[in-house]
Amino acid sequence: MNGGVPVPEADRQGLLAFKKGVSFDPENYLNNWNDTTHICQWNGVSCSNNSERVISLYIKNKSLRGTISPFLGNLSSLWQLDLSENSLHGSIPIEPGLMTSLEEFSIRSNQIQNEVPQSFGLLKKLRYIDLSLNKLGGRLPHSLFHNCTSLEYIDLSENKFLGYIPSNVGNHLKYLETLFLYLNQLIGIIPTSLSNSSHLKELDLGSNFLTGALPSKIVQQTPLLEILNLSGHSLESNDGNINLTPFLTTIANLTHLRELQLAENMLRGEFPSRISQFNNNLSLIHLEENFLHGSIPSYIANFSSLSLLNLSSNLLHGRIPSEISHLAKLERLFLSNNSLQGDIPFVLGDLRHLGLLDLSRNKLSGPIPSSLANLTLLRELYLHHNSLSDTIPSTLGGCISLDILDFSYNKLNGKIPAEVAGLRDIGIYFNLSNNLLSGELPTALSKMEMINAIDLSSNNFKGEIPPNLLNCEAAELINLSHNALQGSIPASLGNLLNLKILDLSHNSLSGEIPESFSESTSLVHINLSFNNLSGLLPRGRLFNSLRFESFQGNKHLCLRLTDFQSCIQNRKSKTTFSQILDLGCHCWRHVDYAVLKAISPATPLRCYSSWRVTSRIQLQLVPLNVAYNEGTLRAWQNLKR
Repeated sequence: MNGGVPVPEADRQGLLAFKKGVSFDPENYLNNWNDTTHICQWNGVSCSNNSERVISLYIKNKSLRGTISPFLGNLSSLWQLDLSENSLHGSIPIEPGLMTSLEEFSIRSNQIQNEVPQSFGLLKKLRYIDLSLNKLGGRLPHSLFHNCTSLEYIDLSENKFLGYIPSNVGNHLKYLETLFLYLNQLIGIIPTSLSNSSHLKELDLGSNFLTGALPSKIVQQTPLLEILNLSGHSLESNDGNINLTPFLTTIANLTHLRELQLAENMLRGEFPSRISQFNNNLSLIHLEENFLHGSIPSYIANFSSLSLLNLSSNLLHGRIPSEISHLAKLERLFLSNNSLQGDIPFVLGDLRHLGLLDLSRNKLSGPIPSSLANLTLLRELYLHHNSLSDTIPSTLGGCISLDILDFSYNKLNGKIPAEVAGLRDIGIYFNLSNNLLSGELPTALSKMEMINAIDLSSNNFKGEIPPNLLNCEAAELINLSHNALQGSIPASLGNLLNLKILDLSHNSLSGEIPESFSESTSLVHINLSFNNLSGLLPRGRLFNSLRFESFQGNKHLCLRLTDFQSCIQNRKSKTTFSQILDLGCHCWRHVDYAVLKAISPATPLRCYSSWRVTSRIQLQLVPLNVAYNEGTLRAWQNLKR
């Protein structure tokens, strides 16, 4: 570029006005926009080869703050303006709509607000516009859809646009290939005029408030569609919301379609009984959270490129078709929250690329197939809330990539296989609660060094708590409640640096509460109720803020008597004087009758007449910020948010 060739002063002044509107430039990207550097050498600026006019301003992802100067309208030869992924705010000026040579305009991912100027309708050459991820509002710019007939790409997603999609949107955009309007506040029906945009490849209108029937006509007349997302509306099936066949049959004929998303609508009806043609490019199907009924068709296996199939939260029943095992590329399978019955097909173990399997909240029965051990890439396995029985297959120890295993709320019995307890790479949670499991807790649990949550509650486990659980150093929740565990509480549990919730209630544990718990800086909730614990309640932050319910049912557990009267008279606590005395009934000897009567004259004295005051109780009965009725695991998940 010849630095001696002059550039029109209007271009120069327009760029300097933009620089002046920038209030923060952390990378000093605009530093060379000065008199000593030729304008065509300024960062982000490109000029034409013949007339030395500025034709491109490309300043992407430079963390600029400020506003867009209206004087950018001076750059009348500009064909590309890209200011995306910065922190610009304010409005879009009217003047860029006067840059009649503009072909590409992007302010994606800024903080621009207010309406889009109608002057954009003057940009006859505009092919590409991306205003996504801003705070734009008002109605969609009618002039943009009506006058900019060269448009191929429109992305107005993730803003606050209101109102209807213009009814004539497809009448003038013959070359349109991409239309993204998702995550706005649009209402009304999907305009049938989109069927005139026969070059359409990507249509994403998801997460608005659209109504009406599925747009079968649009799908029929846009054979090049590759992505169709109509999720998150109140759309219905055809023929009064009872017939899915016309739409799904047409979808099956779209040979270029890769992604189909119809989740979270009001769709009713069954899958077509048969489909004559199958799309071998379809890789993703989202139909979850609708009202689909009937059975899962076996021909689903003919969509041979599927990597994700989500049919969860519908009204499907019948058996899981074994033909699903033919989907050799399947990586994620969601069938949860339906009424599926029968056994889990053994052949699901043939899905060697599966990374997530969710069959939870159905009516499945029978054993867990040992063939699931073949799924060495499986990271998440959800089988909870079914009626699965028999023992846990030891072969599941072969699922070496597991992060999450949830078999809770079934009828599984027997011991936890050491191979499963020793899945050392589980990093999120291991949940076998509410089953019929028995035997001792396997010491192999200590191999789960990266686990966040262990829930083995509501089973029939016996024996002692393994002290080597200390090796689970990433654990934030341990729930062993409602079992038949015995022995003392390992002091090592109090040394787990990340432990937030510990529930050992409803067992037969004995001995004293380890002092290590009082020194823990991470614990926010501990429940030791209904055991056989004894001795003094430890001092410390945690024990000064727990409710009576965390310790009740331990008749030999003692409370310190310091500030006893103020504790009893705490009006915010629902705990009674009698409850506190019952907690430590066997700990005090020779208490002065007059002392107790002075504290609470109305309290009947039964077993206290020969006790001795030893200066005990400093328990403030303050309600804990973890709801008991949510369940321990749910409480941990709430803390994570």
